[in-house]
Formats: sequence, structure tokens, C-alpha cells
Amino acid sequence: MDNESLFPVKVSAALPVAILMIVAAGLALTVWTSIYTIPAESEGVILRFGRFSNTVSPGLHFKLPLGVDKVEVVSVRRQLKQEFGFGTTESTNPWQSSPQNEWNDEKAMVTGDLNAALVEWVIQYRIEKPDHYLFNVRNPDANLRDCSESVMREVVGDRTVDEVITIGRQEIEDEALQKLRALAAGYEMGIMIDQVQLKNVNPPERVQASFNEVNQAQQEKESAINIANGEYNKAIPRAHGEASQEIRIAEGYAKKRINEANGNASAFNAVLAEYTKAPEVTRLRLYLETMAEILPSVQRKVILDEDVKSVLPLLNLGGVEELGKGGVR
Repeated sequence: MDNESLFPVKVSAALPVAILMIVAAGLALTVWTSIYTIPAESEGVILRFGRFSNTVSPGLHFKLPLGVDKVEVVSVRRQLKQEFGFGTTESTNPWQSSPQNEWNDEKAMVTGDLNAALVEWVIQYRIEKPDHYLFNVRNPDANLRDCSESVMREVVGDRTVDEVITIGRQEIEDEALQKLRALAAGYEMGIMIDQVQLKNVNPPERVQASFNEVNQAQQEKESAINIANGEYNKAIPRAHGEASQEIRIAEGYAKKRINEANGNASAFNAVLAEYTKAPEVTRLRLYLETMAEILPSVQRKVILDEDVKSVLPLLNLGGVEELGKGGVR
């Protein structure tokens, strides 16, 4: 009887403790489910009763507990990439590359001139609007792969095989980037495409050797053109320099001759002026100056008076050598 009488007392004493423990556990659970942290490179998307409420920035935050609010953490500052026609091992992004058995189908394309080309490329992107990324499109990463492949096939199909493999790579990257951005914005994926980059672009393996020979011939042609342009750039300036030098020499000679002619004309005019003033004196002076220039070059000189009738008495006919040395005055 004593034990039976004590049992209700024990039960009534333990009940408040149990209630207190339940309340404490409930409070701990409430606090535990209402505190959360968003990493530095991410944003949190709040779902209240399963419906989108708002987004929160990195840091410590509080939410409604007990499953009322749920938080989806989305990395918005991480650079993601997708590879087409090849794959990188040990990638953390499950949508970075397709299975290896699909690589050949991804990179096989037809160009605008109905030739085949094997095109490998990479896109780099990041999540710009996490709420759009989570709720607007089902499986946005898979859809992005499909959009990227569709855009690249369209851009490659508008160009010749030579443009795709050699000279048109930059234009293809730029056009594919613009079209892929427009497509992602139209679907409201919440994704920003940062870069489209072509990797290995080759013709099919069966024609690889022939294509390499064509490329080598084109490179040799460009090399020959560059060499010819170099020689042209050397020869033309040299010819211009030589021509300029000859022109300067001719101009100098022309100026010299003109100056000499002007000097001679000035001297003649001066003599003419003096001659006009005194003709006899000037004539005599000119005669004497002329004789002074001519006579020293004459070996034998005989000067006679104009009244002399014969020169034989004055000449020593036997002294030819003496006449040759000095002559008779």
C-alpha cells in the first residue's frame, strides 16, 4: 500500500521536469532552425512555405523556424564553365562536360560551304540572379548547354571552313557570345555569359593531312609576300634617296651655272658701259689684255714696224734653234 500511495506523487513530481525539458528542446530547435549563415561568394534565396520570398546577402541571418522558411544557397561569384567536344577530369561542376561518348557528336559541325569541321569550345558564365536561376527554367545548366550548342552550330554554319579554322575565330567567338547572352536573357535564366572561347578547330581526320598541306602552302605564300614587301620597303626609300640626291646635285649645278652666267653678264655690262664712255681707250685696253693672254703661249715672236718692207735682213736664217729658243724682237 505504501508503494502504491507513493507512485502518483513521483509521477506528479516528474511531470513538470519533462515539460520543461520538452520546452527547452523546442526552444533549442527553434533557435537552431532560425539561424543560418551565407558564405562570402554566395547569396541565399528564402522560400516561405515553399514560395519565393526574397534573397539575402552573405553573412549571419535569421529566418522563421520549424520549416516555415527554407534557404537555398546559390554561388553567385564563382566562375563556372562548360566544355564542348572534350572534357576536363575531376571537375566539380556536374554540367561542365558531357559524357565522353558524346564528344564526337558535339564537335562535328557543317560549315556554310557544306564542309565538315571539328569544333571544340568553352563557355564561362556565372549566376547573376539566383531566384531566376532556381525557378524560371527547369535545370538551367542543361538548358544552357543546349543553347550554347545551338548557337555555335548556327554561327559556324554561316561561315566557310577556311574562316572557321583560320581567320574567322575571333568573329565566331564574338558573335556566339552576343547571341548566347541574348538567348539566356530571353529565357530569364539568371545567368550571365562572360566568354565564349574556341579551342581546337580542325577538319575531319580523313582530310587532316591535305588541309595541313594547304595551310603550309598559304603560310609559304604569306611568307614570300612579306619578304617581297620587305625588299620593296628597302628598295623604294633607297631609290627615293638617290633620286633626291641627284636632284640636289643638278639644282646645285644649275645655280652655279646661273651665277656664273649672271657674273659674266654683269662683267660684260660693266665693260660695255666703259666702252660707251671711251671707245678708243677701252678698245686698246681690251687689245692689250688679249695680247697679254695670247703672246706667252707663242714660242717665236717677230714684232715689226708697219713701215718695214722686208723681214729678211732682220732674221737669222741659220739660227733656227736660237729662233726657237727666243726669236727676234
